[in-house]
Amino acid sequence: MTKRMEQIGWNLDNSYAHLPQSFFTKQKPTAVSEPELIIFNSSLATSLGLHVESLQSEEGVAVFAGNQIPEGAIPLAQAYAGHQFGHFTMLGDGRAVLLGEQITPQGERVDIQLKGAGRTQYSRGGDGRASLGPMLREYIISEAMHALRIPTTRSLAVVTTGEPVYRETELPGAILTRVAASHIRVGTFQYVAKWGTAEELRVLADYTLERHFPEIVAEENRYLLLLQEVIKRQANLIAKWQLVGFIHGVMNTDNMTISGETIDYGPCAFMDSYDPATVFSSIDRQGRYAYGNQPYIGVWNLSRFAETILPLLHVDQDQAVKIAEAELSVFSKLFQQNWSAGMRAKLGIFHENQEDETLIKELLGMMEEHSADYTNTFRALTLEKPEDTTLHGKKEFTEWYDRWQLRLGQQPESREASYQLMQGNNPSVIPRNHRVEEALEAAVEQGDLEVMGQLLKVLSRPYEYTDDQEDYCKPPKPSAQPYQTFCGT
Repeated sequence: MTKRMEQIGWNLDNSYAHLPQSFFTKQKPTAVSEPELIIFNSSLATSLGLHVESLQSEEGVAVFAGNQIPEGAIPLAQAYAGHQFGHFTMLGDGRAVLLGEQITPQGERVDIQLKGAGRTQYSRGGDGRASLGPMLREYIISEAMHALRIPTTRSLAVVTTGEPVYRETELPGAILTRVAASHIRVGTFQYVAKWGTAEELRVLADYTLERHFPEIVAEENRYLLLLQEVIKRQANLIAKWQLVGFIHGVMNTDNMTISGETIDYGPCAFMDSYDPATVFSSIDRQGRYAYGNQPYIGVWNLSRFAETILPLLHVDQDQAVKIAEAELSVFSKLFQQNWSAGMRAKLGIFHENQEDETLIKELLGMMEEHSADYTNTFRALTLEKPEDTTLHGKKEFTEWYDRWQLRLGQQPESREASYQLMQGNNPSVIPRNHRVEEALEAAVEQGDLEVMGQLLKVLSRPYEYTDDQEDYCKPPKPSAQPYQTFCGT
């Protein structure tokens, strides 16, 4: 190992590698011919305790490309299963390799994973590679989600491989370095419940508790508390998605983390005109994962998780089922509480009142009826410019606006405080789909990274309402073709 490699700051542990061997396959990344660093997340690297300059050296790029393994790493591909569009199947890391777990200067443990690192035992006929466009897309969206204060995996770097990948056409190959609290999924539990032993299931549950919920490890009813905590985190996460108009696109059980982070930015997108039926994914032809369905799919996925840990909840299966059903019934209430509190904040309302639900529903109803832009409607209200919305001039909106103003006036907090609350909860900018595509086209087709760099700069401060955001607030021009997103595999 060179001196520069030692200076990079890797502080890797491998607790997952000490779990039962059936949970993973030790797997080194497949080396690539000509790695080149395309984008690098300096602030994230610093927070991880890594040396920014050294990481961008030849040795650092070699790690991002999978050509060199940092000291302390035990590379592996994780096994998991999942319900994909409702159909259960065996899966696993088909193109990702977990290098290990970085212990940060704050003592936190986070996964460092290479996505697009080559074939594994779980590739199922795939090439194990990724193309540049989808990896840059994940970088953009995941970092935007972080800036929006939504729990998410993050992106440390993207490198090109110097080798093509073949999908419908020949595309430049790339590898994303992803950082996550962990990659333990609902699908991980499904895999162990289906093909593992009772003891292995307990080992996985205990490991998950120690990693994500250490405060309840010693509790006698810790597995019940595990279910409760996972339900709470998902109710919070999905409410945050809904509040900013984010559509995940593929809410399969293998894409739901136990940590409560958003993961796997494939055919995801942000809604422009408000419509609960909005679907962007090219493969979601029935609208299973439409914007309005996300809370219902959330509890469906959580039900699959609950099924896996029934043996840990009670020795009698009937009693275990009753316990699980009682806990799952709480999800809707938790989600509604999170969402309603978020919507009140978006309208500058500090305290709950019976009439608030009507105000919220009526506004959303008008937005749907008139195809109002979701983000810009709340932005206009925040800026006290109702004339900037497509609802302006419509009698029902005028009446609604007057009632809303009256509601704000009933609060002990000042109007200024209400609008400050709104600004802190209504992003001025989101990753507009046409802007993301513009950045990806410039980067992939023209080798121009400046467009993406400027977009990332604007998206990093979504609540600041600065002048340089103005152009990025504009919705797309009308098109005869609906916007579609595609899975990157």
